[in-house]
Amino acid sequence: MWAMAGNADKAFGYLGQATKADYDDVAHLRADSDLISLHTDRRWQPLIAGLDTKVAQAEAHVNQALKKQLAEIRLADQGIRLKIDSVEKKSGMDAAMAPALVQEMQAVDTRNLAQLVTIIDKYGWPGRSLVGKAGATTAFLVVQHSDADTQRKYLPLLREAAAKGELEKSALALLEDRVLMGQGKPQIYGSQLTANMDTKKYQFYAIEDEAHVDERRAAMGLEPLADYAKRFGLDYQPKK
Repeated sequence: MWAMAGNADKAFGYLGQATKADYDDVAHLRADSDLISLHTDRRWQPLIAGLDTKVAQAEAHVNQALKKQLAEIRLADQGIRLKIDSVEKKSGMDAAMAPALVQEMQAVDTRNLAQLVTIIDKYGWPGRSLVGKAGATTAFLVVQHSDADTQRKYLPLLREAAAKGELEKSALALLEDRVLMGQGKPQIYGSQLTANMDTKKYQFYAIEDEAHVDERRAAMGLEPLADYAKRFGLDYQPKK
């Protein structure tokens, strides 16, 4: 937000706090269009280089070829979504959901899933010990963005990975909600929103036992729902 507001000092201050708290998703930082204004700042390259070194040292033991492949998959997955987000910000929700953009996203997701399935068939679920933290998150994203049958098929593998520390619990929570939503059931962590084409705004998909959702979110490493809602421009009031 500070980067988009043109306050580079504040932006780098918070990025510094994030990296000290073990945030190291370099691929996301490089691809995030919200941070483009920081790229020409003299502090940008040292920040990225430092994170590259930190990740390389921490993940020297992982399968580097798979890690690289998943990094490329991540760029494709997020690239089309950042493109759609940019269109929505400029031209509104209807433009972002234009058939051409939706078809492009579906094509990207299909290609990414085919690659992931090949990896899983050969190595099993690609967890942190095999492909690093970012790689494991990318594998989750591909499943999260797949069809309902695929999500249900791989959900047990993600549960097992999260239980073993091979995947962030917060990622599992998002997939649990996505599967429930696909089955027409209320979600349990409040991670899923739907687009209201009448109001042109987002709204939360139904949440089970909403009064206690923040307790469940905290157990999965998720922020309070009110804070999460702000990312989508929503003023959410916790249920009592």
